[in-house]
Amino acid sequence: MLKALVLDYGGVLTDPGEDNPAEPPLLTALRKAKLHGLKTALLSNADGWWQPPKVLTDLLDVLVVSGEVGLAKPDVDIYLLTATKLGLAPGECVFVDDLAVNVRGAAEAGMVGVHHRSTRSTLEELEILLAIALRD
Repeated sequence: MLKALVLDYGGVLTDPGEDNPAEPPLLTALRKAKLHGLKTALLSNADGWWQPPKVLTDLLDVLVVSGEVGLAKPDVDIYLLTATKLGLAPGECVFVDDLAVNVRGAAEAGMVGVHHRSTRSTLEELEILLAIALRD
């Protein structure tokens, strides 16, 4: 059973979507996942100086930034570290990234991987995997 939603920042959480919503669709999905009791995490290959926008920090249980932990996607260890910080097994986490190589790294670590190509297709896939509505 999936218990956590782990998202990349650039290209996923920042994707404005196709329908001009009030906020990026994956940010809305993060809010809804949190409301449904899922754990949430951001996994980014940003440097150690980067800080997520304040709106995100309130929605995240875990923040893993490459520049702070000395690991980078698609290294299997960064996904294992993220799962450990969430207190979950990798198989209980779904990871979303716009780069296929990073999705493969997550899958190698045991996570369920979703390759983000469009907000619509990503949300459809996540709603099936998580069995909850993630859109307004």
